Amino acid sequence: MNALSQLTYTSVFLAVFARQLCLPVPALLFLMTAGALSAHGHLHVSFVILAGVLGCLAGDGVWFWLGRRWGSRVMRLVCRLSSDPKRCSKKARNVFDRWGLRVLIVAKFVPGLDGVTPPLAGAEGSSVASFLLFDGMGSLLWSAGYTALGFLFADQLDLAIHGAERFGTIFGAVIGIPLLLYISWRIFIMVRMMRQLRLHRMSPALLDQKLRAGEKIAVIDLLDFEDREQNEGGIPGAVRANPARLRTGPIIVVPDDVEMVLYCSSQREIISARVAIALQHRGVHKVWVLDGGLKAWRSQGFPVTTMLSSAEEVAERLGILLPPPQSSVLRKEIA
Repeated sequence: MNALSQLTYTSVFLAVFARQLCLPVPALLFLMTAGALSAHGHLHVSFVILAGVLGCLAGDGVWFWLGRRWGSRVMRLVCRLSSDPKRCSKKARNVFDRWGLRVLIVAKFVPGLDGVTPPLAGAEGSSVASFLLFDGMGSLLWSAGYTALGFLFADQLDLAIHGAERFGTIFGAVIGIPLLLYISWRIFIMVRMMRQLRLHRMSPALLDQKLRAGEKIAVIDLLDFEDREQNEGGIPGAVRANPARLRTGPIIVVPDDVEMVLYCSSQREIISARVAIALQHRGVHKVWVLDGGLKAWRSQGFPVTTMLSSAEEVAERLGILLPPPQSSVLRKEIA
């Protein structure tokens, strides 16, 4: 049948490989359909599992190599795909510290660990041989499990073949079109966000001038998100906060005479931009992004310190309420 000629070992390998690269490809559907076809002799079950294992190792190997080469920067990139990047990174490190490479055996079955553990293993300096051993065990368990599901339910072969024959149409209508719309929407939001922020940026020189003049400015340091190994310091008078909680935490009300300036170290100040737009939508209109972030501030010779302001100090000085330092969340204060 036409479907049988389309669903090959190569297509299984490519689907799994794409999935491990975090692309929206339904690799599980490929494995289960191939398992069902194997039960009726159209494919060989051992080769299907082998294609799945090789696809996993290839995709995970890319992340492992990136982790070894760029370390925590790759971790931050992967974790930014989650709703709470800092928590994602911290959780993955805690699990890895406890179980080591053994976590790779079950990581593919645990949401949030599959994409993070390969680059983390590379960043932690694990040997290639050890990584391949444990990741291979996990890949075999995962590939064999989903292939076995298709094999056991081979009585549904007609449905599987029908799905395979119409997969191109289904993928385009059910997955491809919504995915295209989602990507277009995200691009629209990003473009609109950057246009809005063109008029809401503050240069390091202007910020320094305002701080020296004693103006009411709440400088918010978002670097806690970066999960850095060393404390690079921050702008004197700033208070450190968690960007994810600032976007989605309690309602924020800031006095009308207080301005907020956000800074981070992400490329093009994307983290600060996202928080600034979220705050504006929540009614905080006097919010600015520091042009160039902390890097620009330092490069222009302005002072930095490792002793940032506490929540209590900011509350007393500016009349806004910040939560305890460990939560790093901005709470509301009625002006």
